[in-house]
Amino acid sequence: MLNKFRVPIVFAFVCLALSAWYGWSMGHTLAAVGKVIWIVLVLSVLELSLSFDNAVVNATVLKDMDQVWRKRFLTWGMVFAVYGMYIVFPLAIVAIAAGLGPVEAVRLSLSDPARYEQLVSGAHTGIAGFGGAFLAMVGLKFFFDEEKDLHWIDAIEAKLARFAVLPAIEIVAVLLIAVIISNGMPTAEALTFLTSAVLGITTFIVVNGVGNILQQREEASKLSGAAVHAGLGGFIYLNVLDATFSFDAVIGAFALSNNMVVIALGLSIGAMFVRTMTLVLVEQGTLSQYRFLEHGAFWAILALGAIMLLSVRIEVPDALTGLVGAVLIGLALWRSIRMNREESA
Repeated sequence: MLNKFRVPIVFAFVCLALSAWYGWSMGHTLAAVGKVIWIVLVLSVLELSLSFDNAVVNATVLKDMDQVWRKRFLTWGMVFAVYGMYIVFPLAIVAIAAGLGPVEAVRLSLSDPARYEQLVSGAHTGIAGFGGAFLAMVGLKFFFDEEKDLHWIDAIEAKLARFAVLPAIEIVAVLLIAVIISNGMPTAEALTFLTSAVLGITTFIVVNGVGNILQQREEASKLSGAAVHAGLGGFIYLNVLDATFSFDAVIGAFALSNNMVVIALGLSIGAMFVRTMTLVLVEQGTLSQYRFLEHGAFWAILALGAIMLLSVRIEVPDALTGLVGAVLIGLALWRSIRMNREESA
């Protein structure tokens, strides 16, 4: 098992070495080096705790992809995660909010971290609307499935499956929830929230549609005898899903540091471990061995989506966000183990 985590361990040591160099360049003291390394370590733990459910969910998509695309998820996907979500995404928010160009946004993040943090945090309403709607669509799509016959929480999941006969029921549900939450918010803020929610739903539909088209082409190529490497559609969907999960970690990171370099180093260590954990779950066949683990992961997605949507009205601690997902997955795992023991007996 330790051998499977060799790459993320080496990656972590490289990031910590860069952290030490950066801390020394900033303060030229061992205290400054120690402070940066400590924050990077805490950020990596934060990413791990908030993204444990992400690993299980990613594994449900990754299990249908071949070995080539699994490796690309760990390599190319990591580049998207680090440079896309941890660097480009906050800079894009700052550039749009402050009306700056890309270079000026980078300069602001390094010269005035406090202002940079304020601008990113100020975009919370839009981020919550987009991310919450996207995650809610992912979760509801799993449960609104009339062909789904295995249920963990039977009293709820069986009823949700029956609603799947209604076309686009998950879209209607998410839109209604967004409208209800926005009721009573200031007009400008409500408009931002609703627009972001609609964009989140649209992104889910587009990404899902692209994935379906690519899958149909791959199946047609297989029937004609051509060799294909299945997984491009799943790879796109997986990275969008992974990026959505990263919203809370990026925002939560500002509670510890407002330095763009420190945040990127810390969160990238956690992200590498999460991605490797995803591959281990797939290769070990954990999802098939523990039948309700997938259900727990999608309940965790729904919970995180609900928390993100509600966070525009009430403040939700980051610790609670990570704990809810871990508890749901833990309960699903416990139920799976009990079921396996009962069947063995």
